[in-house]
Order: sequence, then structure tokens, then C-alpha cells
Amino acid sequence: MKRALIIGGILVVTLLLSLFGLNRNPPLDTVEQVDLPRFMGKWYVIASIPTFLEKDIFNATETYELLDGNKVATTFSFNKDSFDGERKTFEPMGFVESANNAIWGMQFLWPIKADYRIIYLDDDYDTTIIGRNKRDYVWIMARTPQINPDTYDLLVTLVDDVGYEVSNLVKVPQSRTN
Repeated sequence: MKRALIIGGILVVTLLLSLFGLNRNPPLDTVEQVDLPRFMGKWYVIASIPTFLEKDIFNATETYELLDGNKVATTFSFNKDSFDGERKTFEPMGFVESANNAIWGMQFLWPIKADYRIIYLDDDYDTTIIGRNKRDYVWIMARTPQINPDTYDLLVTLVDDVGYEVSNLVKVPQSRTN
């Protein structure tokens, strides 16, 4: 029993250090203001530097629903390994943590909140980039399953400009009927 507690403690400390470890990058600038009701709804993940959950995924979407206060119910869904693969869904809770609504904490597991920053959002709320200060993960998302190649190239350039290693970006295959 004592050994299991020690191992469990080591795992928790390791997880916390990986999520909240030292960050040598300056904080990411966010967009000036986010109109939360307008930001809500379905977004298609066009590309990402994926987390361990997001490797080999298809038809990935993130849907936001504004709740009372600063809470955002989030539904992250995708097919694993192929367009016809098993559909997986996760429901983390978002917490808006800034007056401009662009900095959130995303909570998959209590009490840990992951850094979630809206670093780009076009005027029409059609495309966005979500980043993290650590520059470890990033998501390019759109309101449609496909975007214009020129728009994609512009978004990749923006990701590069803020310090991400864009060679790690992975396009997420989206079916046109998704």
C-alpha cells in the first residue's frame, strides 16, 4: 500500500510538472476581445500540434456552450484512426479567466486547468488559433471542415510567428459531410 502511494505521488508530481513546468517563453499575446456568445458553437480542428489524445484522429470538432458565470461546457469529439473509426468524446470544462475573454483554463481532470489562449480570431469568427504559453500544443480551427489553402498558410505563418515549431503541425482529416 505504501509503495502504491509513493508511485501515485510520483505520477501526480510528474503530471503537474509537465502541465505547469517552467516556461521560458514570454506569454502569448491574445486577441483584444472575444465576444463569448459569438465564439460559442462548433469548431472543426483543421490542424494541431497534438496532445497524446489527438494522435491519429479524424473529424475532430470542439463545441462550446456558455454556461452561467465564467464556465464553458466543452465537447471534444473525433474518430480514432480513420473516418469510420470509433467516435470518442471528451467533455472538459472551460473557465474564462480574463476580462477580454481570451484566456481560459481548460479542465479535463480536477483540479488541474490547462492553459488555453485565443491568440487569433478573424473578424467574422470563422477561423481561430488556440495556443498555450509553453508552445507545446496549438490548434487551428474553423467553422467549416475545410478552409482555403491560402487561409491555412496564413494561419500556419501566424503559429510560426509566435514561436511554435510548425514542422510539428499535423493536419486533421475532415470528411466533407462531418
